[in-house]
Amino acid sequence: MRRAAFTLIEVMIAVMIISVVIMALLQLFANNTHIFSSLEKKTQTNQYLSFLVTNPQYGYEDKRGTLYDIVSDFDLQDELRHELKNIKAELLYKELEVIDLKEFAAETNSSQNEEFQETNSDMVFEIGSSVIKLEKSSGALLRLRL
Repeated sequence: MRRAAFTLIEVMIAVMIISVVIMALLQLFANNTHIFSSLEKKTQTNQYLSFLVTNPQYGYEDKRGTLYDIVSDFDLQDELRHELKNIKAELLYKELEVIDLKEFAAETNSSQNEEFQETNSDMVFEIGSSVIKLEKSSGALLRLRL
């Protein structure tokens, strides 16, 4: 009488299939961990960039030091101030374009634009980029200043 049992080849194939599945799951876990940590860094950098968004007069100059030094003018909680003292940062501003409406007003000579010329002839728009560089990440904002 012959007994029904697994052969050595069948067991080895089953072990190989299980090991391939486990390796794929480990790789997936490692990728997800890496993606999560990079998203966490970017989120934190964007939170620090929000300091510049909330104050329209701030972020138009170059500064270096700790993040605490850069945002020392802000009203912050003590816990946040303590956290920011340990983070080295660099704030860079680059002027991208200046639009002077005097030039635009001089180019238009039609009568319907006279009202526009009178009210907006002294306006100047400055478009720039504020970049904050931290030790392991960075972020940028496009800025518009009148």
